[in-house]
Amino acid sequence: MVGQAAVDQLLEVLDLEQRGEMTFRGMSPPVGPQRVFGGQVAGQALVAAGRTVVADRFVHSLHGYFVRPGDPSEPIEYRVENVRDGRSFSVRRSAAYQHGKPIFFMSASFQRAEDGLDHHAPAPLNLPGPDEVPTMTERLTPYPERLGVWSLTPRPIDVRYVGEPGWVRPGDRPAEPHQRVWMRIDGKLPDDPLLHACALTYASDLTLLDSVLSVHGEVWGPGGVIGASLDHALWFHRPLRADQWFLYDCWSPSASGSRGLATGRIFAEDGRHIATAVQEGLLRRVGE
Repeated sequence: MVGQAAVDQLLEVLDLEQRGEMTFRGMSPPVGPQRVFGGQVAGQALVAAGRTVVADRFVHSLHGYFVRPGDPSEPIEYRVENVRDGRSFSVRRSAAYQHGKPIFFMSASFQRAEDGLDHHAPAPLNLPGPDEVPTMTERLTPYPERLGVWSLTPRPIDVRYVGEPGWVRPGDRPAEPHQRVWMRIDGKLPDDPLLHACALTYASDLTLLDSVLSVHGEVWGPGGVIGASLDHALWFHRPLRADQWFLYDCWSPSASGSRGLATGRIFAEDGRHIATAVQEGLLRRVGE
């Protein structure tokens, strides 16, 4: 499933059922990984939190921890706590539960629009645009063992790597200090700022941790590394549309103790810095 059909399925996943004033229920896609994708549960947790905040306040930051693997065959219950509603900011705590136990929790802060100082560091220069780098299908063609699995998974996000991705075979990936990826939701989203922020949250978990491996020329899977997200933080700086191209410029400042830290700056195609992500992940050699 590709294009708008996959996007419509993503919209269904993000459209939580309200069960009470501060409780919601979310589902996972019928076809997907064996455990709930971290970007999904983070995006759904943000949907739940955002639906309890007045519409003129936009999310500016979130900080979440992945506590347990999620079961995609079971519904996820989201419980929201109203921590504070001030004159300018609203703070929520949103926790995801399955089988009575937390699998993820997040704090998110929302702010009403204000004017103030405005600056940002420039986007990377002299990079090929999204139409100048291979599509995912073109990247996967030399790897038929991956192409088959990938073709069965819904793909609501168009992902185009500027360099080599982490799922190539061992030895096929040169070491690079940065991993840069063009992304966009592969279809049209409604004009809802919260929904675009939730879609960006979903996308931000797709490739960020791979930048730790990129430093070493390492790959995921057999002959390489397995990993899992431990936490995820995201700051939203400027208005955004997740269904338009954005550049995810990621790098890793540190890795030690079987953990790796990854940082990513997200730029609109016109060079505006729209968001920043930070994530730490558990990384272990296959077989350890």
